Amino acid sequence: MRFSSAMVGAGLLTGTSAQLHSLAVAAGKLYFGSATDNGEITDTAYRAILDNADEFGQITPGNGQKWQFTEPTQGQFSYTSGDAIASLAKENNQLLRCHTLVWHSQLPSWVSGGSWTEAELTSIIDTHISNVVGHYKGACYSWDVVNEALNEDGTLRDSIFSKVLGSSFIGIAFHAAGQADPDALLYYNDYNLEWTGSKSKAVINTVIPAIKAAGAEIDGVGCQAHLIVGSVPSRADLAATLQSYIDAGAAEVAYTELDIRFSSLPPTDDGLKTQGDAYADVVGACLDVEECVGITIWDYTDKYSWIPSVFPGSGAALLYDENLEKKPAWTSVSSILAAAATPAC
Repeated sequence: MRFSSAMVGAGLLTGTSAQLHSLAVAAGKLYFGSATDNGEITDTAYRAILDNADEFGQITPGNGQKWQFTEPTQGQFSYTSGDAIASLAKENNQLLRCHTLVWHSQLPSWVSGGSWTEAELTSIIDTHISNVVGHYKGACYSWDVVNEALNEDGTLRDSIFSKVLGSSFIGIAFHAAGQADPDALLYYNDYNLEWTGSKSKAVINTVIPAIKAAGAEIDGVGCQAHLIVGSVPSRADLAATLQSYIDAGAAEVAYTELDIRFSSLPPTDDGLKTQGDAYADVVGACLDVEECVGITIWDYTDKYSWIPSVFPGSGAALLYDENLEKKPAWTSVSSILAAAATPAC
């Protein structure tokens, strides 16, 4: 039996409070969650907030389930990093979104540097997924099966997978994941899918058909939502794009890696308000689409954000500041969720 949003949500809803996950569930969503990573879970003050399942009812491992960690050498599997996050989520009664199986980045060199035939690479994908998904069978609400397979113009990204297998690697991966854990929901996950354009249309016209052509199932589209203050689409446009994936055959959608960064620092008070309004529009879009099951922020605090190391001079993208204090954006998110929430009986 596959997970369903209604079943899991009913199990988690024990009452409402002014905390994000509880408010989201009361508003009809499955979860409000956060990514985390192995380095920060040793931070006691950080953990005190992360472990509060009323604030964050869902957890995503930021790195520990990626190929470079799980199969660094062909045929030799290691789950230490991923298991630490999975155990944390289980202890806290938090939903686990598992991330990610097939991605062009963070691949061990034995995969990316190989000279593979189609049959060989298909076998490598099948073996990797059957082992990793099999190891976590029953623990994952969903898997980000294929991550970031598209260029901005909607063409297939150049990778070892696309070079050897073309778009068929997508269906191969989804088929293998479905075989390994029939109960986990299977997602395609990518950035810049939040608005209608060449990339979002390619999900509808290339990705979903490739999966179905393989006789596999796609349950969800994950919109990463790495956004920039001042450039966030309107709530209506965001919702319309989410709905387009449902209309194309996805059973559900989610915002999977949400952060909204400033392109210059430090932010002004007006900038923080604008950021809060943008967060409210993203959350509002999810509220407007019944099949949008939840929102995951890409770690909850600026202290552990990935952005400054990748986009120097940018940052302050999350709901809590570097001192683990709530920012105006947290208030904006909690307010819009509270307005939509129905108190539990």
